[in-house]
Amino acid sequence: MLKVGLTGGIGAGKSEVSRLLVECGAVLIDADRIAREVVAPGTPGLAAVVDAFGTEVLTADGGLDRPKLGSIVFADADKLAVLNSIVHPLVGARSRELESAAAEDAVVVHDVPLLTENGLAPLYDVVVVVDASPETQLDRLVRLRGMTEQDARARMAAQATRDKRREIADIVVDNDVPLDELRRRVRDVWDELVRRAHAPRQAPDASQE
Repeated sequence: MLKVGLTGGIGAGKSEVSRLLVECGAVLIDADRIAREVVAPGTPGLAAVVDAFGTEVLTADGGLDRPKLGSIVFADADKLAVLNSIVHPLVGARSRELESAAAEDAVVVHDVPLLTENGLAPLYDVVVVVDASPETQLDRLVRLRGMTEQDARARMAAQATRDKRREIADIVVDNDVPLDELRRRVRDVWDELVRRAHAPRQAPDASQE
């Protein structure tokens, strides 16, 4: 099994790359999706969030009011740390469960938006960074997601810098290109990941121990 960490700045096209990798045959583990699942109604995760932040973070139908919770935690670093202490272990446990269910020769792609920011690169055999110029990111966020330019720039500024992401990358996917070209580039990346997944692992050198 090859464990791949996939990340990229907002608007860089990470979701499109993850979709194309799945088309190629990757097993995708989406950290954002799991983060939503572990605090769904009726879960211990949601109960823990309510214990920490009160029933005011619930919607009328008993689900998590994400905008309300976001307005609380993103204005207070200590409260954000509390939320992360609840959600991150649950996401990690579910990710490991899904990973263990994959075939021995699988390429397992972990889609992790904050991989760089949280220093998670050592958890993976290979880190793939989807990269695009800030101009491309801004255009996509405003034109395709309907953000204001001010909001888009603020979201971009809150993430790791482009250079920081590239520093941890084993493979960089340049996504300043049309979809057809991106599809070709992802196929090349897939071929490399499969090659690494099937390459014999070197045994530790006893003389180095």
